[in-house]
Amino acid sequence: RIQKQYGKLVSKNEVGPSDEVTGTFRNESAEIDNKATLELDKIKSKKALEALKTKKVGDEVTLPTKGLFKEDYLLSSVLGISQEKAKDLDIEVTFNVEEINEREPAILDQELFDKLFGKDEVTTEKELKERIKEDSEKQFEQQSDQKLLNDITEYFIENTKFELPTGFLTKWIQMTGEEPLSEEQANEEYEKSEKGLRYQLIEGKIIKENDIQIQFDELKEFAKGFIKSQMAQYGQMNPKEEELDNIAARVLGNQDEVKRLSEQLMSQKLLKLYKEKVNLKPKEVTYENFVKEVYG
Repeated sequence: RIQKQYGKLVSKNEVGPSDEVTGTFRNESAEIDNKATLELDKIKSKKALEALKTKKVGDEVTLPTKGLFKEDYLLSSVLGISQEKAKDLDIEVTFNVEEINEREPAILDQELFDKLFGKDEVTTEKELKERIKEDSEKQFEQQSDQKLLNDITEYFIENTKFELPTGFLTKWIQMTGEEPLSEEQANEEYEKSEKGLRYQLIEGKIIKENDIQIQFDELKEFAKGFIKSQMAQYGQMNPKEEELDNIAARVLGNQDEVKRLSEQLMSQKLLKLYKEKVNLKPKEVTYENFVKEVYG
């Protein structure tokens, strides 16, 4: 996958079996008009593959949406529509070929290793595979942690029963916005925000009862970790501590950023508490089922 991702694109005259074809999808009645790139090795439909075979720039083909891809989630992306609209979509779309490229795999050499992980951090293919495995496990762990936090939050909201001062809160919403709302509008806004209000109160009680606090020094370290991960995405693998301190100081000078990072750090602390207090049962799933569980 890395060889393909960092490979070189070579322009071609006609479509081959594993090319990347850029073009525009259209269907007037379904209001589809979207430019996207098709990776032929991700296409499942034999009819579509046959239609695209040997086509040239400027050619137009008709493709079925049903069963087009090996992974269903790809359909919404190439058509420029929502996942909900793409689900069970069974129409034909035209695809105008605008560009054809073949991707030559990148060579697994020190230049690529340094580009990905920093100079001499990885020096062999074996180390590369171990690093990829380690990074993937971290990513899956973060996603499963977020899923766990979401599920626990939903559980608390559904199972912690208490009355809210509905009339007072509705009146407050009605009068405190930039413009006064009608009673009907205020009721709608209250319904949208009720779950959030309930969880804020529940979360506040949990934080107070367990004496969970955020100190400035740990917020600063949290910010530096976040900055470091962002820099790594742009190839800056080993920033100096002084540079991280300077960036963190600028970030923490912005109150909106302080609020956002504090909320993320508090979520981490709550997650740690839940893992310690709740009787959790590990569940092993396949990659496909993991994606369904986490992303629905």
